[in-house]
Amino acid sequence: MAAPASAPADSRSRPAVRDVVFVDGVRTPFGKAGSKGIYAETRADDLVVKVIRELLRRHPELPPERIDEVGIAATTQIGDQGLTIGRSAALLAGLPKSVPGFAIDRMCAGAMTAVTTISSGIAFGAYDVAIAGGVEHMGNHPMGEGVDPNPRYVSDKIVDPTALIMGSTAENLHDRFPTLTKERTDAYAALSQQRYDEALQAGKITPDLVPVSTRSAEQGWGLATTDEPPRPGTTTEALAGLKTPFRPHGRVTPGNAAGLNDGATGCLLADADTAAELGLPVGMRLVGYAFAGVEPEVMGVGPVPATEKALERAGLSIDDIGLFEINEAFAVQVLAFLEHFGIADDDPRVNPWGGAIACGHPLASSGVRLMTQLSRHFAEHPEVRYGITTMCIGFGMGGTVIWENPNYNAGGEQ
Repeated sequence: MAAPASAPADSRSRPAVRDVVFVDGVRTPFGKAGSKGIYAETRADDLVVKVIRELLRRHPELPPERIDEVGIAATTQIGDQGLTIGRSAALLAGLPKSVPGFAIDRMCAGAMTAVTTISSGIAFGAYDVAIAGGVEHMGNHPMGEGVDPNPRYVSDKIVDPTALIMGSTAENLHDRFPTLTKERTDAYAALSQQRYDEALQAGKITPDLVPVSTRSAEQGWGLATTDEPPRPGTTTEALAGLKTPFRPHGRVTPGNAAGLNDGATGCLLADADTAAELGLPVGMRLVGYAFAGVEPEVMGVGPVPATEKALERAGLSIDDIGLFEINEAFAVQVLAFLEHFGIADDDPRVNPWGGAIACGHPLASSGVRLMTQLSRHFAEHPEVRYGITTMCIGFGMGGTVIWENPNYNAGGEQ
């Protein structure tokens, strides 16, 4: 008896899993959110257009029609961050109309999720080359704009009410881990500012930035070429005197947390064979990734189980990791990760060029900033084989991606 037409295809027809590579990443300078920020009168979708066009400009060897997908994340998907921004920005950037696109949201890990989602498609064979990234214009769209949390979250005791306020979740981390003192978070924040400024002065930050034309009714036309949030010369003494907005006598301040920011990021991803065919450079190779959930009221601890999960699935341990790019939503969240894994607060492998406390954290865009910087570190450190990008995620999650250095010198040890 013949098999029905709808029978599953023979397993031999299933595509083999392919190697996924991170080709290159860029970002706009990050601005301060608000009426006085550099992007106060700039549209979010235009920021995405800038990064897409810059990726194509830097890689003329990539025919635009070979791009199979554009995935762009935004946490608040309304206004100039709505209208399926991956597709709309692709059209605005001049990509062929045959190139599809989508929008995605996982709050702070939006761009990270755009990368992992598209990478899965590349590994499966659905795409050969794609663009992933994220944008957040927190000046135009403050976090939570238009959101209507179901009252059952609180009435049914599903979450603690502080879970809805990110700063309060950071205070909760201090409560849960008394060894994570304000003095330690202030010291970490000052170090982030110092490392960022040293990297900037050494010429390591600017090459990743796409200049953006800006307009202001008061000042006319301008050009954004540098990050707006950094505060060079920050000291622990100055940080000690800042107010604690989330709790009287608290420990979280504007100095030991990332600010409210505007900006966009984007990267090129490909399968290894297509990258070789087109002559695309390889910044790093994807090893694996994982997302994990935690109690929403202590969302900052999310990178810990996500990293443990990713390492276990990859057959690696934390000792195999030679470089860490950890998003600095709050200093206490970074320290919770470091303390769990027995890593020193000032370990030089962690955020060597500073982090979001210095340069800013435009929510859904930050994941690709971490990846772009890790790929740059890999180029400078052939003795390091593996690195991770990791971040906490609002409402109680963490995400971690493990990457391998294509420049790794197999004859040496970390």
